[in-house]
Amino acid sequence: MREIIAIIHPDQAAAAQRFLQESGIHTYAMLRVLWQSEEDGLPFQQCRLGKPEDIRLPSERMFWIAVEDDRLSFVVNELVKINRTGRIGHGKLVVVPIEKAAPVQGDRMGKLLSGRRSSPGRSEARR
Repeated sequence: MREIIAIIHPDQAAAAQRFLQESGIHTYAMLRVLWQSEEDGLPFQQCRLGKPEDIRLPSERMFWIAVEDDRLSFVVNELVKINRTGRIGHGKLVVVPIEKAAPVQGDRMGKLLSGRRSSPGRSEARR
């Protein structure tokens, strides 16, 4: 299994989401992020060498997508097609392996990730 981290231009985010849903890929999350580039974006002021300087941070959409290895190239190729705007810097794709995954079930998730065993319940403690 692989994780695709995709920075997608806001105009293409709905098409990317529609593609994922129509392809049966429901293991993804989307978040609005600020992405630094030379393109127009949200105004932001940073300080360099003691002098304030205005820069622009465009608002993009970041997707985290879990994909089986056999569907990886299909999903990546489709996301590239969807996100192509003809302008440099309007998208990035990063693919990384998923080595471990654990189901989220109440507070059990934290114990699974930390390696601690869950404490016995009342019925187990009385035995």
